[in-house]
Amino acid sequence: MIDSHHHLWSYSAEEYPWIPPGSPLAQNQLLPELEMATTAADVDATVVVQARQILAESTWLLSLADQSEIIAGVVGWMPLIDANVADPLSRLAAHPKFKAVRHVLQEEPDSYFLRDDFHRGLSLLPDLDLRYDLLLFQRQLPVAIQLVDRQPDLGIIIDHIAKPEIHKGKIDPTWRAGMAELARRDNILGVKISGMVTEVCDAEIDESTLRAYFAEALALFGPDRLMFGTDWPVCLLRIDDYKTWADMARRFVADLAPDEQHAILHANAVRCYDL
Repeated sequence: MIDSHHHLWSYSAEEYPWIPPGSPLAQNQLLPELEMATTAADVDATVVVQARQILAESTWLLSLADQSEIIAGVVGWMPLIDANVADPLSRLAAHPKFKAVRHVLQEEPDSYFLRDDFHRGLSLLPDLDLRYDLLLFQRQLPVAIQLVDRQPDLGIIIDHIAKPEIHKGKIDPTWRAGMAELARRDNILGVKISGMVTEVCDAEIDESTLRAYFAEALALFGPDRLMFGTDWPVCLLRIDDYKTWADMARRFVADLAPDEQHAILHANAVRCYDL
């Protein structure tokens, strides 16, 4: 089982202002904590994803990956709008565990998705065999589709099933329509079954509703484009531990054929990120 999406940080309130003070996130989450969590959940390998938009963090994550057999890939941040981004991008792309780039588009206005300088940076990724992790809220799906269509040669992986607004017993039709449109694009390599618990709008988490969102994503993208991820430690805002989500994901796929289970829990991450 491969966790296609988690974070690591050496916590400080100044460097991580988005982390709620006093929450389970407001502490160091480093290799010892990762090893403890993955061992308990029987997860064999991971992809670590940027949590700060500074180039130094990408280098730091690669240094942690060098120290860990668990971390198979790194999704780092790059200043894609910088005219000189090609140099640091090429340098990090030379590292065998540097697999993809992510910018926190969910915090940007729609206009950012279509900036020419941003797309100039995105256009450099395919030649370096790098993918792009697309982080967005459901409401940004229309402009995200325009981004995807402007980069037909770029392999794109959707984080957190595009962060739907999850209400008990309902599948949001706006989310479904946007995801159905994205599913038609061949350059959408994968969709991460991750980050769902923190998008639940209700006081209590209803597993059957999350399972329904998984089933919708499966129907749209098929078993060859879904991949398990935890969004740990962010998921701890709504659940008790890493293993809770890993076990829930196993229940989601339990009725599928063995090869489909293997694809979602392991093989798709290997292929999409070339691990």
